[in-house]
Amino acid sequence: MAAGASLATAIASVPLQPYLDLANIAMLSLLTVVLVAVRLGRGPAALASLVGVACFDFVFVPPRFSFAVGDFQYVITFGVMLAVGLITGHLTAGLRFQARVASHREARARALYEFSRELSGVLQTEQIFDITKSAIERAFRARATLLLPDDEGRLQSPAGAEALDLGIAQWAFDHAQAAGTGTDTLPGSAIFYLPLIAPMRTRGVLALLPLQAPQHGRWLLVPEQRQHLDTFAALAAIALERVHYIDVAQGALLQMESERLRNSLLAALSHDLRTPLTSLVGLAESLALSRPALSPAQLDMARSLQSETVRMSALVANLLDMARIESGHVRLNLQWQALEEVVGSALRASGAQLQQHKVQTQLAPDLPLVRYDAVLVERVLCNLLENAAKYTPPGSTITIAARTHGQFLQVTVLDDGPGLPPGREEAIFEKFTRGERESNKPGVGLGLAICRAIVEAHGGSIHAQKPAPGQGAALAFTLPLGTPPALPEPELDDAQDFETGKPT
Repeated sequence: MAAGASLATAIASVPLQPYLDLANIAMLSLLTVVLVAVRLGRGPAALASLVGVACFDFVFVPPRFSFAVGDFQYVITFGVMLAVGLITGHLTAGLRFQARVASHREARARALYEFSRELSGVLQTEQIFDITKSAIERAFRARATLLLPDDEGRLQSPAGAEALDLGIAQWAFDHAQAAGTGTDTLPGSAIFYLPLIAPMRTRGVLALLPLQAPQHGRWLLVPEQRQHLDTFAALAAIALERVHYIDVAQGALLQMESERLRNSLLAALSHDLRTPLTSLVGLAESLALSRPALSPAQLDMARSLQSETVRMSALVANLLDMARIESGHVRLNLQWQALEEVVGSALRASGAQLQQHKVQTQLAPDLPLVRYDAVLVERVLCNLLENAAKYTPPGSTITIAARTHGQFLQVTVLDDGPGLPPGREEAIFEKFTRGERESNKPGVGLGLAICRAIVEAHGGSIHAQKPAPGQGAALAFTLPLGTPPALPEPELDDAQDFETGKPT
């Protein structure tokens, strides 16, 4: 076609020879070379240049219709024509190639823009599947499949994907590296496996099967094509991660709303039950002290009624306190105080529950003053002591230890009972969770949850320590030390009066 264009130009120029100089006819030949370069490329342009020079020599240069050259100057003309034709063809073909590359880049940029725009509004994983599959097929002429992991990190094969090798896909997912055709890892596979790497973690694997079987993996060797595919994969991974965190946020909002409704219900029920329970406690005490005296059987029934009513009142108080703490209605009355005082008051308050146990205190002699709410910290100690007494047999030893640990004061309540169930060290601090899943011991599983809420409100933490040999459960909480205020110095006049004995 290139040679035919040069021949056609030469034939068409024959009738114009009486009207045009040889230089103008040479320009027509060069114009043909440029047109061929624009249309067909560099190789055909070079062929058109050679054929054009040959036709110009054969048809127009004397002696005509012969390749003989009568004047040496025409040799220079032929060389210049050939050089100009080759250079012009080369430059024109280069511009044509650059224009084509720019067009392809524009198409890729448009495809990426449309892909990202479609992904920006998705709210479900299935939508990401459909959008990614159609975009990959349009941009790369390959069939795409998304493989997502389960909760254990194992990829799940979607329906209709029998040709996929889950072993290769799992390797690509675990190592965050591409595998399959066009790579160094199992290149014999006809499918290309690309991990979907998001900012937080790998979200899955993109499997691509080129639709043109004889050219498996060839387009992957083109750097721009591979970068284009990596960008598609990154956008899909980010969309998957965004949908994942949308689900997490929705679950958190649902849980928060459930907690709010439950706390409101508990607060309402606890408040409505407190008044009749208080009346029942008073009536049970009056019944036990009534005159004439009750019979032994009746007295036992009255005392049982009183103890059960007191226990139920304590449970209702726990429910109400938990609801008040989580609602943020509790304000801390922080004062600088010694720990010994609140330990003593907690032991007195828990005396009834600790009657059948031995209690020891191991308080360091140099404990500093700590800023805390004495009523709430006493509640923490009472709950820990009652919890230890509840889950240890009679005669067990319960120890309260306190020492400074870095910038915190650490208080530990430990016993020599059976200890905590394995793997439950953190779960026991959750609401409505008990140390023993099936137990006849009274309680609803709020004591330690209240302890955690109070301690965290003070800026501390509570946790179960690893028990020492021969030791049961050990629960420790910390309170920040801070810097106690300096004691006020006596005024100078008062000090002088004290030294001279003058009245003040």
